[in-house]
Amino acid sequence: MAQRAIPYMQFRGGSSKGLYFDARDLPVDIDHRNQILLDAMGRDARQIDGLGGAHALTSKVAIISPSSRPDADIDYLFVQVVVGENRVDTTPNCGNILAGVGPFAIEANMVDAQEGETTICVHMVNSGKLCTLVVQTPMGEITYEGNTAIAGVPGTAAAVVCQYQDTIGSACGSLFPTGQHIDTINGIEVSCIDNGMPVVLLRASDLGITGYESPAELDANEQLKASLQAMRLQLGPKMNLGDVDGAAVPKMCLISPALQGGVINTRTFIPYKCHDAIGVLGAVSVAAGCILPNTVAADVAKTVEPDSDGNVLVSVEHPSGEFTCAVETSTEDSGIQLTGVGLLRTARLLSRGVLYIS
Repeated sequence: MAQRAIPYMQFRGGSSKGLYFDARDLPVDIDHRNQILLDAMGRDARQIDGLGGAHALTSKVAIISPSSRPDADIDYLFVQVVVGENRVDTTPNCGNILAGVGPFAIEANMVDAQEGETTICVHMVNSGKLCTLVVQTPMGEITYEGNTAIAGVPGTAAAVVCQYQDTIGSACGSLFPTGQHIDTINGIEVSCIDNGMPVVLLRASDLGITGYESPAELDANEQLKASLQAMRLQLGPKMNLGDVDGAAVPKMCLISPALQGGVINTRTFIPYKCHDAIGVLGAVSVAAGCILPNTVAADVAKTVEPDSDGNVLVSVEHPSGEFTCAVETSTEDSGIQLTGVGLLRTARLLSRGVLYIS
């Protein structure tokens, strides 16, 4: 039987890597589409028969098309191919892969590049939210060369500015989906927050660790992982996520005091393996937990004050560096309100052509 050829591009988006497709090159039927994506990435743990990198951060897919909404330019559906489990998950967004969506749209002639910078409004289909991307296009041509460095990526590249709108309750429906700033699960205090990504904040010290262990050390701690999974399963329904066994969210984020001049230090599980860094939208939710009162981060995070424009810079430390979120806030009678967030990422086109599936 002849193999099927499907056009694709591969981008490094932020500190992740994935395959990017024009939605028109994939089946409309969701089950058929997902089977093709599994074939494209590889179905086994090594992903030996596909283009995946046998790691959650390199087993990601973006499906992109001209937007169905009048207030957006592009529709972007994120798909996580779950390594070794022969299935996909479309529950979460991915802010790293999002950084490559604008460049893809320009490369695929979905959006015309403008002189200097090109602004692209992206409808994130997974959450129904919007994000504006500012892509560097000197002389009306996209460039990947620049001086912006981000943690977890060697060298520098052209900046991609991500300006998120209306991040609150992206998947759970509210900023504090349990209705509480602090819940107690199995004797451990947690804060469940959804400011772009459902995240559960836990003090590392409450789990008998420092929070400065390497990802490899934490991955080898079976007792810790069992405790985190037991809490995830209880919190899923409370966060309006239902049964989260096998799901990518909520992310379990262990916090501790920052050591490198940041606001807070983190170790994040996605969901069962410790992240080598931290996800973009996960960092945004952690930042919210640092800014807002009465969360488990209140006595762990350094205090940060808004500037004259209401922006609060929150540097989130992680195993391979730090991630700074510029959180937009306003002060009202009811207290601090979160109004938006700006992030700096980079992206690079790695390859383009056709992939083949049987």
